Amino acid sequence: MLTNIQKRFLRKEAHDIDAIFQVGKGGVSPNLIKHVAEAIEVRELIKISILQNCDQPKEEVAEMISSRSGSELVQVIGRTIILYKESQNKKQIQLP
Repeated sequence: MLTNIQKRFLRKEAHDIDAIFQVGKGGVSPNLIKHVAEAIEVRELIKISILQNCDQPKEEVAEMISSRSGSELVQVIGRTIILYKESQNKKQIQLP
């Protein structure tokens, strides 16, 4: 579980990165979860954008992706989700 200080730090770190996945009309698929889990192992911090044509509420999509990929939900801002998971092999981010 992330503390508020850690979440604030991660939000600052995520400011300059671009979303690498999009959730659209198809919603959250097992294939998307697999790719998110692989990407978050390499990058530790990722953004996912939710398209306008997504039928599910953005909070529900964020919780679904974070729980199924084993990552921590940092923030849902607008239609963007920020996720963090400490990498086992390529640790890059030192949390405060």
